[in-house]
Amino acid sequence: MARRNRRRQRVPQDPVEAQIETLSHDGRGIARIEGKTVFVAGALTGETVKFLYTKKHSKYDEAKTIELIANPSSDRVEAQCQHFDICGGCSLMHMSADAQLSLKQNTLEQHLNHFGDIIPEKWLEPLRGPLWGYRRKARLGVKHVPKKDRVLVGFREKGTPYLAVLDKCEVLDQRVGTRLAELGEMIAKLDAHNRIAQIEVAMDDDHVALVFRNLDDLSEQDTQALIQYGQDNDLWIYLQSGGPNTVTAIWPESPQLHYAPEAGLKLDFEPNDFTQVNAEINLKMIERTMELLEISPEDRVLDLFCGLGNFTLPLAKRVTEVVGVEGDEALVRHARNNATKNSLANATFEQADLTKTELKDYDWAKAGFNKILLDPPRSGAFEVLHQLAALGAERLVYVSCNPATLARDAGELVNNHGYTLVSTGIMDMFPHTTHVESIALFVKTKT
Repeated sequence: MARRNRRRQRVPQDPVEAQIETLSHDGRGIARIEGKTVFVAGALTGETVKFLYTKKHSKYDEAKTIELIANPSSDRVEAQCQHFDICGGCSLMHMSADAQLSLKQNTLEQHLNHFGDIIPEKWLEPLRGPLWGYRRKARLGVKHVPKKDRVLVGFREKGTPYLAVLDKCEVLDQRVGTRLAELGEMIAKLDAHNRIAQIEVAMDDDHVALVFRNLDDLSEQDTQALIQYGQDNDLWIYLQSGGPNTVTAIWPESPQLHYAPEAGLKLDFEPNDFTQVNAEINLKMIERTMELLEISPEDRVLDLFCGLGNFTLPLAKRVTEVVGVEGDEALVRHARNNATKNSLANATFEQADLTKTELKDYDWAKAGFNKILLDPPRSGAFEVLHQLAALGAERLVYVSCNPATLARDAGELVNNHGYTLVSTGIMDMFPHTTHVESIALFVKTKT
């Protein structure tokens, strides 16, 4: 049996020529070879390409384009990043910005149809932002590779667990995106050059924080070298010796990152806190959310999966009361501090595991809410949907980072809980990737 499995998975070495029929949800071209589906990275609809197989499976195969033979797509553009062919961080850089948005909207539409069996009454205009240098949060891998005689800093290669050899990243904010090779050279000089596992990157408008994950305690010499690097380049330096609670600033003494979700608000955050990676899209997303909820001063709003208060505090400036609910204790603590610092006494924050909690059992929920905002993780919010109708919400806005779980949850809200999907649309939070961020408005059906 083991020998048969090995034969089945053997990857052919010869190039194959094929015509691409359409695109998959992850942006790969789909070809048919002897009746079998092949997903071809780097190919676009209608093109004739030459490809090499990368993986064989029983029901489908995977491949990568090595040459465009004929019929180049009008959606094809030259990738701006010199590392696009090898780096696994981006997969759509060979597509125009409009084509990327069309792919993502089609993905959302197909998921809503397939998983939820629903169609929105209206499609919202996509939210667009910067295409380059937009990313303010990232986790960079770090690896000492003796055979290459260097320390690599960056992202994994396409389809492998190995770090790619990168000099720069075009989508990472250029305050760090241009420093990948430089960071590797700096780490290579440390005694602990092979004991730094990753660098967590977090930025605000004015500051850059780098959290070095050190597997062992650093020598005084290494610590001073990192501090000097931070001082020379105006970078804030942190160490992380274990879990998230071990993140400690070593320069400057008491740094504090912050951002403004809208004019007149300032939210403090720590480097390992969840914040949106694309600052410009975040501003537009908050503005659209307020519009869709049709916020008015008399509203009582529930913000589920509220994090630091990214939506909660802008809501608090406009409504009678808003309650933010979050499962992470540290985020709840930070959100409360942010409400206090912004003098927003009508915003309260509660810690609750929304996958296990009955909201109606809490005193703060018993008065009900007329509007609800959901911003769940990729797993969605299915476990709490049955509770929402009982809370009396007339309008519900759902911010999603996964079209499949949004579609599933939309089907549940529409088919079983008396809501109508009024409008939905995508937000280009992660250009050049297949990540689909979207927003949807549900309105309670009048009976």
